[in-house]
This record gives sequence, structure tokens and C-alpha cells, in this order.
Amino acid sequence: MKICLIDNYDSFTFNVQHQLLMLDHEVDVIRNDKISIDEISQLDYDAFVIGPGPSNPKNAGISLELINYFYNKKPILGICLGHQCIGEVFGGNIVIANKIMHGKTSNLSHTKSSIFQNIKEPYIAMRYHSLVISEESVSDELEVLAWCEDDNHKTIMAVKHKTYPVVGIQFHPESIFTEQGNKLLDNFFTLYG
Repeated sequence: MKICLIDNYDSFTFNVQHQLLMLDHEVDVIRNDKISIDEISQLDYDAFVIGPGPSNPKNAGISLELINYFYNKKPILGICLGHQCIGEVFGGNIVIANKIMHGKTSNLSHTKSSIFQNIKEPYIAMRYHSLVISEESVSDELEVLAWCEDDNHKTIMAVKHKTYPVVGIQFHPESIFTEQGNKLLDNFFTLYG
């Protein structure tokens, strides 16, 4: 597949690119402020990955606009900040996490559906974030796929759109400390590509 990876100015972007290349995809990395929707829509990508970043959805350049424009046209995977962007586009509130997680792993529970098909549970994932989609604000358009418990508080770790091929994951599949990261990404592109 020909994939556009939106770089939200994060050092992990090229790890994500490398992982996608290892899965035999063609990947172009484009900075979030270096292209317009008109320009990107003419490039005929098969899918989009909205990458991680150090800020919040409102400061993620083209990311929100891209999701709004393409969600019903092309598969979109959001990673970390990209996940938060998906949550915001579909009406969720992005809030400070109950527990800040930078460079720490967590055991995730999941629905065993969508990208979590044939993925072990509990699922160990690497986290680098201080913001989350508020559980109370998840819209009816989204389904929660994965979560974890942080100090007796449920934290959303993955969502998918109920109708369109749009999935967000709060954790980092490209990290060596995330189990079955390649399988998770392969599931996304097999199911929705």
C-alpha cells in the first residue's frame, strides 16, 4: 500500500516509517504543516497514518483537517497524538491523563476484535503520553477497542469508528517494548486496506 505518514514533529515518526516499510508498504513522511488538503488529495494515497507528537490535537497541523476530509474515503490509523486527533474529530474531549506515562509499559485489555484479532491478552504496550480521550466523552460513532487501569481509573487505549476504517491507538506499536506491534499494524492494513 502507498501510505502517507503525517509527522507531528516527533522523534518516533521514523521508527513508525521503518516498521511500515518492514511490512512492505510504500511510505511518504510529510510534516504536519508542509502540505494542504488540496495538495494531499491529489497524491492518491491508499491510507494515512497520523503519527505521534509532543503537543495536542489543536497544534497538530493538518491532522484534524485530514481526518475530517478523508475519514469516509480512506483508511486512517492514528498513533498516540493521532489517536487523540481521531477522538477530538469525533466529539471526544482530550484531557490530562489520570496517570502520566512516559516510557512505561502497561497491560491492556481489549475486545479481541478489529486490529486486536489474534492478539494476546493482556497486551503489553509502551506508552508515551500525558493526554487521553476522556472516557466519558467517547461519541456514539466510536467503539473502544482497548483500555487499561491507571490507579483504578479506566484509560482508553484504542478506538475505532463504527462505520469507517478509522482506528486510533494511544500506545506506540513501533516500540520494541510493545508486544506484537507488527501484527497489530498488519491487522489494520489487512482489515481496512
